[in-house]
Amino acid sequence: MEPDAATERRGLQASRAKVGLSTASVYPENTAAAFELAAKLGYDGVEVMVWTDPTSQDPYALMRLSQHYQVPILAIHAPCLIITQRVWTTDPWTKLQKAQFAAELLGAQTVVVHPPFRWQRDYARSFRRGIQQLAGETDIRFAVENMFPLRVRGREVSAYQPTWDVAFDDEAYGAYTLDLSHAAVSQSDALAMLDAMGDRLSHLHVADGTGLARDEHLIPGRGSQPCVEVLERVAAQGFDGHVIVEVNTRRALDRAEREADLAEALAFCRLHLVAAPTPPPASAPASPGASSDTA
Repeated sequence: MEPDAATERRGLQASRAKVGLSTASVYPENTAAAFELAAKLGYDGVEVMVWTDPTSQDPYALMRLSQHYQVPILAIHAPCLIITQRVWTTDPWTKLQKAQFAAELLGAQTVVVHPPFRWQRDYARSFRRGIQQLAGETDIRFAVENMFPLRVRGREVSAYQPTWDVAFDDEAYGAYTLDLSHAAVSQSDALAMLDAMGDRLSHLHVADGTGLARDEHLIPGRGSQPCVEVLERVAAQGFDGHVIVEVNTRRALDRAEREADLAEALAFCRLHLVAAPTPPPASAPASPGASSDTA
């Protein structure tokens, strides 16, 4: 979305990042409902969570929805969840190839992917090399997402291999997704993760959390995460990826309450995707004894 004139008059630097809606944000409503709500509320596009809804698995059905509602598809979230282990196929590399095909067909910029589960040993061994190879064959960004550990009887157990903490892994990935709700669950410093990802940050999932041992995906501003600071910082850095609202509205009493929550999340992102302009460098002090008189 273009910066508005009022923002520019106040001397603020507005981000040109598009704000999209994850189709997961409307659950238990379906993928089609996400397109409808994104269009109604003024989102810049959607991220499609590929899951058990058959429409989410069909790139041509998604194309028809995108055209009908005039809502671009910004990203494809590959089916990496426990409940989607059999979606498209059981082979994780085939899943990513199908996600790449969908992204290319639909004009999406990014495929969001989770690190492998611990039991996916063969996949985990070749994950880095395979992601790098896929990324080298396309303009699509394969953005690896930070996850979180499980807490069992006071101990942390990782379900992911080599680690859930991809931002601080020994070997960097070519592109990252930063998920603020996941940062809350892992009790990580989201700003430190942002810094560690640096210019490899390609995608941002905006949601909030309170640090509980469950993935809350609260409306931004309703938890303890530095959502404001993250948005302001990516605006200041000229972030050219997408900002995706990925929140949990399952407890909404009806469609009207769900709409209100998603409208609030969109307004929050747009409000804080601004930054103070970078000040010009200070002039060098005059050397001692220098004269300002002309000869």
